[in-house]
Amino acid sequence: MPYPRGTKKQRVSEVAGDFAAAALATTSGQHEYLSLLGLRSFDTASLLKRLDEGLSYAAFERLKRRLQVTSQELADAALITHRTLARRKKAGRFGPDESDRLVRLSRVFARAIELFEGDVEGARSWLMRPVLALGGVIPFELARTEVGAREVEMLIGRIEHGVIS
Repeated sequence: MPYPRGTKKQRVSEVAGDFAAAALATTSGQHEYLSLLGLRSFDTASLLKRLDEGLSYAAFERLKRRLQVTSQELADAALITHRTLARRKKAGRFGPDESDRLVRLSRVFARAIELFEGDVEGARSWLMRPVLALGGVIPFELARTEVGAREVEMLIGRIEHGVIS
């Protein structure tokens, strides 16, 4: 049954569809999670170039919609202050370090989507609530740092292999 444009079911389908299409179009080891930011190139060289240039503000907005968080929640997770966010919105582009942190959040979100076998809402829900295996910390908040993001990704790997401890 078709859904009216803009319904929750359609938005979830769009996120999963973009990510799945990117995963199918790339080979192992590439960066298909970049589709969550609206990027179309998934190789390392393109990623490094984009990070040097800085991501567009539109990439921030796209990830915000896909995660279903507010601008401030996403900015907080990417360690971007309110004033800096306002400046980046006006300029239309983020700096390399800020872009790298947004890419990190999209990578963690993509791993959660993989864990939930394409169930974007399930992945988003899991990221936003405390997880006992992470000491009761919310994975999305833990992903603010690279060390925290790696902990979330390692937990996802353990869950995928049936080793939850």
